Amino acid sequence: MTDNYLLNIYKKFLKFPSGRKLFSWYSARRAPYFSTISPLITELRPDHCEVMIRKRKLLQNHIGTVHVIAICNGLEMAMGFMCEASIPKNLRWIPKGMEVKYPAKADTDIRCVAEVPNGAWKPGDLPVVVKAYDLKGNVVVEGTITIWVSEKRK
Repeated sequence: MTDNYLLNIYKKFLKFPSGRKLFSWYSARRAPYFSTISPLITELRPDHCEVMIRKRKLLQNHIGTVHVIAICNGLEMAMGFMCEASIPKNLRWIPKGMEVKYPAKADTDIRCVAEVPNGAWKPGDLPVVVKAYDLKGNVVVEGTITIWVSEKRK
């Protein structure tokens, strides 16, 4: 086992059938707004997280594509879980802002990815690269979520 609490919980859930679904359900209930997108955390490791969002009527806009705010919710969830699974114990983080672009229509299920380079965790602004992909691998939303990283109080 690793010394990261979130990765330890994730690994425990993966031992069960449908462990990813159970972990995702459990996690979304702890941060209730995330449950609005019915996320599935498909990959979680240091510096990287992926969250799947199913295209369903509740998340669609007036043209029948997945609403960008739902996708941003998935990207923020991926960023948050990546941060919690990665940050050294002596540091803490908080989001400062999000900038995104929409290069293509989101007309399938969506895979939200957040990642930072290995060794990026130090005090100051940390840009987290976020991208959302359709099932064909096309980027439908891309951007950066800037987080503020600081030392924990002693």
